[in-house]
Amino acid sequence: MSAPTAEVMHTVAGGVAYLTLNRPEALNAITPAQRDVLIGLLGDASADPAIRAVVLTGTGRGFCAGADLRGGGASTGAERVAGDVARMIRLGAQRLIAAVLDCEKPVIAAVNGTAAGLGAHLALACDLVLAAESARFIEVFVRRGLVPDGGGAYLLPRLVGPQRAKELMFFGDALTAPEAERLGLVNRVVPDGELEKTAREWAERLATGPTRALALTKQLVNASLDSDRTTAFAAEATAQEINMTTEDAQEGVASFVERRSPEYRGR
Repeated sequence: MSAPTAEVMHTVAGGVAYLTLNRPEALNAITPAQRDVLIGLLGDASADPAIRAVVLTGTGRGFCAGADLRGGGASTGAERVAGDVARMIRLGAQRLIAAVLDCEKPVIAAVNGTAAGLGAHLALACDLVLAAESARFIEVFVRRGLVPDGGGAYLLPRLVGPQRAKELMFFGDALTAPEAERLGLVNRVVPDGELEKTAREWAERLATGPTRALALTKQLVNASLDSDRTTAFAAEATAQEINMTTEDAQEGVASFVERRSPEYRGR
């Protein structure tokens, strides 16, 4: 089980795990240590039957300003060996994004401010994205002469199409929260003072839902754009077969027949 730190806060309430990046002085630019803690906490939430939804947010004016390039992720003094950079990305940024995509609980991003580079991709990997009116999304890599990493070239075209994704990545212009909502990157924009409340309401609603059905639905949707119709239909049928063995599925059918509200237990 992963231990939270002062820089990655972790609380649980009402079946919801709240994960908060807490380096406001750096706009929550994420260090390797924070990244590893966050990956561990997402894995814990995925495996814990008592956790039924996750909220990811930040403190201060930033959601996450990307990877902390000042944090010494790769030593400039050490001799570089071919494959070092690819290995660092694979075991670092890509592993973090995969932890969000593979988490078996729905993950809500509550974007409280700037989400740049890896921070933008961290938000976009989440299942639902709420944004404060002051939030901004920036594909900042081109400004640093870098190729987008952390799954950006995988995530963005699936959300906005290849032409728009290339525009965002080629120019690196900041998107306001309303612009991001218009493009389909954000589910809903709310006033800054209502972000925490709205995220909590959404998460608590998910936490009372059929947890295994939600997990299987997430898996199907995430895989759909990588699959042909035959594969997708087969996966859907298999998922429903698995889901029908759960207590929540039986409860859902019974409550419909009995004309009452279902009481899902996440089992």
